[in-house]
Parts: sequence; structure tokens; C-alpha cells
Amino acid sequence: MEEGRSGLPAIRFNLSEAAGSVGDFGTILPIVLGVALVCNVNLAYIFLFFALWYAISGIYYRLPIPVEPLKAVGAIAIAEGLTAGEIAASGLIMGVIFLALGLVGGMRYLSDRIPTSVIRGVQAGLALLLLKTSIGFVADDPLFAAISVIIVLLFFLAAFRWEVRDLSALLVLGIGVGAGALTAGLPPLSAISLPPLVLPNPADLVFAAWYLVPSQIPLTLTNAILATALLARDLFKAEVDPDRLSRTIGVMNIVSVPFGGFPMCHGAGGLAAQYRFGARTGGSNIIAGIIFLGFALFFASPESLALIPMGVFGGLLIFAAVELGKHSMKTDSISVTVVIAAISVLINITAGFVIGLLLAWARERYRRGRAAKREAL
Repeated sequence: MEEGRSGLPAIRFNLSEAAGSVGDFGTILPIVLGVALVCNVNLAYIFLFFALWYAISGIYYRLPIPVEPLKAVGAIAIAEGLTAGEIAASGLIMGVIFLALGLVGGMRYLSDRIPTSVIRGVQAGLALLLLKTSIGFVADDPLFAAISVIIVLLFFLAAFRWEVRDLSALLVLGIGVGAGALTAGLPPLSAISLPPLVLPNPADLVFAAWYLVPSQIPLTLTNAILATALLARDLFKAEVDPDRLSRTIGVMNIVSVPFGGFPMCHGAGGLAAQYRFGARTGGSNIIAGIIFLGFALFFASPESLALIPMGVFGGLLIFAAVELGKHSMKTDSISVTVVIAAISVLINITAGFVIGLLLAWARERYRRGRAAKREAL
């Protein structure tokens, strides 16, 4: 890979980076759309901060390190219709926790002590969950899902035979937006004013600390930080410091959520998706930031964003899940990885992580005990 100053990859802007820039939209847009439909939040400000942090992440890391909504917080917000104050409280608490951990080297400490098989298990579990989500989108909109899958497969075969650039994600999203515009017309330009200050009250902070943050921390620790760092090493042979990821998660939440941004993190699934569709440098992130800015200006209402057929996202998610699942198999204990993946689907990723961690530690203790007995003979 071409390198710029300080040995970092040079930022590129080309069709491949543009195609990769939309690879993770199938994960991001359904969550923020659901939150905007159910909760009293402004979608324009959510998109505005995604635009800002995507661009900053691309410049800072020089790699397509994604920015995603906190999935556990998003799921609970959609299920229970949380207030803006409760959502902001969760983001602020998460921001403080992960900024502090990143500043004291907490992620490096945990990375050295959590077995690789556990992190790979979280990757595998997330891949299965992405596949499960994609099946729901495909069932709701089989026509556009089929079109998306066919386009991706055709580009894959063409690239394999003739080394054609894979622009499938860009084409699929373009078809989706075009179809929505043809059926309902172009949405009007949105006026964006200075965001209002969203300050959680003490009750919001207590609710978030008790109900939202505990379910989100294991997912952020494993998928957003440790699995993302490990996947960056797999894909780019680049060392992305887990503590850097922790610090950027902390800063972007502390800065964004008081002004209407949704709590954010990084994510291995997003990195796999962007890479799968062509992203190789931070240029794809900057392009994604520009697209999110366009969403903030033209798709600031949930109704406008809903014009994009959900089958488009279903088709893209299938291939993102396959890419992530492929790398999850680079494990040193297939049994631990498979158990975590299964529990993640049957219960949740938090349970899979905890049970897998105990299983990996028990396995290591048993292995050391047998080795000690052999040495004693």
C-alpha cells in the first residue's frame, strides 16, 4: 500500500474508495432511522455528527475505520422509545469511561489478557447477527434485495475474471436512492440551525448507568475496539492501537451527544463491510462524511430516508457478514469461537463474550495442567 508521511497510508479518492464508503450504511441507517421514528430526536444533527466524525476518523487513522451507532443503546431506544436526555446520558457516560480507559492504557492491558479466540468469537457472532438482520430486510423487500445480491455477485465475478473495480455497493445505493426519488420525488432541502444543547438530568444519568451502559460496554470493548484492531491487522497489516480507538470513541461521544448526536463507536463489522466493497484508505471515510452531510441536508426526516428500499441494505449486509465471518475463522480455538458465536445469536453478544471468556480461561488452565503433569513424569 502506498504510504504517506509518518508511514501512514496515503489518503486516496477514487471509485473504489467511493464504493467502499457506503459499505457500512446497511448497519448504520436502519438503526438511526428506527431511533428517529420512535424517539424525539433530530435526524439532521445525528447525520451531521456522523459526517464530522467519519471525516475526522479517516484523516486521523488514514484507514477506513468506521463510525457506527452504539448498537445496544440503539436497540433499547427503538424498543422502548427513550428520551433525548436518556440517550445523551448513555453517550456521555460511555464517552467518559472509554476516554479514561484509553488515556491510562486500559485497552492495551485488556487486549493482552483476552484470548484471541474470544475476540474471534465476537467477530463470528456479529457476522451471524448481521446475516440474521439481512434476512429480515430481504424478507421485507425481496425484489431490491435480489437486485442488490445479483449486482454484487456480477461485480465479484467480473473482478475475478477481468480485474474490474468492485463498484457494486455504490451502484446498489444509487439504484435505491433513484428508485425512492422516482416514486416519491426528491426531498426538499432541510434547513439546519445551530443544534440545541441536550443536557441529561440526574434521573437520565441514573437510568443510563443502570440500564443502558452495562449492556453496551462489553460490545464496545470487544467489537468496537479489540476486534476492530485485530481486523485492521488482518486486512491492512497495520497496528491500530486499541487505546487510540478507545480515546476517539470517548471524545466523539463527549463532544457530540450534548448537541444532538447519537452515541457512536467504531466497529469490526463496519470495517469488514467497507473493505469488502473497496475501501483501503481514509479517503473512503471522508467520502462517507460528505454523503452523510448530504443526508443531513436532504434526508433529515425519517420519511425521506425511508424512501431508500430496505432490500438494498439486506443485500449489502449479506456480503459484509461473509467478509467478517471469514476473518473470524483465524482463531486458535475453533470450539471457543463457535460457542461464543452460537450464544451471541441465541442470547446476545454480552453473554457470548462472558461465557466464552470463562471457557477460554478454563481451557487454558486445563492445557497447562496437562503440560505440568507430562513434565512431572
